[in-house]
Amino acid sequence: MNIRLKGTHLELTEAIKEYVQTKMDLTEKYLGDVQVLNCDFEVEKSLPGQNKGEVFRAEVNLQVPHELLRVEKTESDLYKAIDKVKDHLELVIKKYKEKLRDKRRQGAED
Repeated sequence: MNIRLKGTHLELTEAIKEYVQTKMDLTEKYLGDVQVLNCDFEVEKSLPGQNKGEVFRAEVNLQVPHELLRVEKTESDLYKAIDKVKDHLELVIKKYKEKLRDKRRQGAED
């Protein structure tokens, strides 16, 4: 999967890039035959003064046919935020595929 990765208020190291790529590759098995049109992944470190301590935000926008699957999570650890986004994205993909199946079934019954 080709991912456009963006970092806001933090430097995108090779380790972060590889970690995001690895996690997103794991979601491909849930996609199955669903075509991914576009995948944008953003990681952000909050500005000082907004919250106590560092807060990281991870967000993914996955463009699939007729739908945009979007997940955003915040955590005190960047890698935890990325993990949570991946986990939640898997659920969103499953729901999307169920919706597609239901539409196909309704079309076959009519």
